[in-house]
Parts: sequence; C-alpha cells; structure tokens
Amino acid sequence: MYKKIEELNPASRGVDLLVKVIEISPSKEVTTKDGKTHNVAEVLVGDETGCVLLSLWDESIEKVKVGQTLSIKNGYVSLFRGSIRLNIGRYGSMELASEDLQYVNKENNISNRSYNQKIPEFRPLFRNDYSRKRRRR
Repeated sequence: MYKKIEELNPASRGVDLLVKVIEISPSKEVTTKDGKTHNVAEVLVGDETGCVLLSLWDESIEKVKVGQTLSIKNGYVSLFRGSIRLNIGRYGSMELASEDLQYVNKENNISNRSYNQKIPEFRPLFRNDYSRKRRRR
C-alpha cells in the first residue's frame, strides 16, 4: 500500500511511494565526512496530493528521467536545512513503476515547509553525578 506525499512528516520511515518525476536539478559534487567525493542531485517528485524533493546520489541520478513514474520502497524522510527531503538509503529501493500517474499536484510542495530542527543536548550517561556513593552496611 503506497503512502501519499501529503502524509509524509520529518519522522516518516519505511515509506512506500508511487511518484512521478517532475524536475531534475543539476548534480553537485560533495565531499562526505569520510573524505569521499559523491554526486548528489535533488529531484522534484510528486503525486496527486503534493510534491517533495528526493535526494539521489551517484549512479541513481542517471536512472531517472522527467515524466517517469517511480516506485520507491522503504524510503525515509530527513530534514536538510529545516525542510523535508525524501531519501532512499541503503535499505530502500527505487524502480520504474508499471502504472503511470496522470495528475501531479505541484501546488503543495511539502519541501517548502519549514521545520525547526532540534539538536539534542548532551546528557551524561548516569544522571548528573558521576561519583559513586558507597552504601554503608
């Protein structure tokens, strides 16, 4: 059962979507924390409820063309600079769908919504005191 784009939120994980490729941005070369260089592109995809930016990496970029309908399995949502991005990741998959989406709602771009991204504060492992008090017997 496919989810609809309007149902996505920053905590969405393990989502299956049927989407149509609307627009593909030029890829950019980025260097990750481990020093490796990758190409990343943002692809605007949508269904009848809305659209969202899909982040594609390296060889996945070449697999998509504008107008194709894609089946995304086990995707997840992340926040990038406070806005939603759909990702496929290593446990997800993307393939051409056998069915075709006719209508795409381009007016409801959920990647344009702004979310506050909370960075968790540091908490010590053992409450707030690190000293161990001995019990008297």
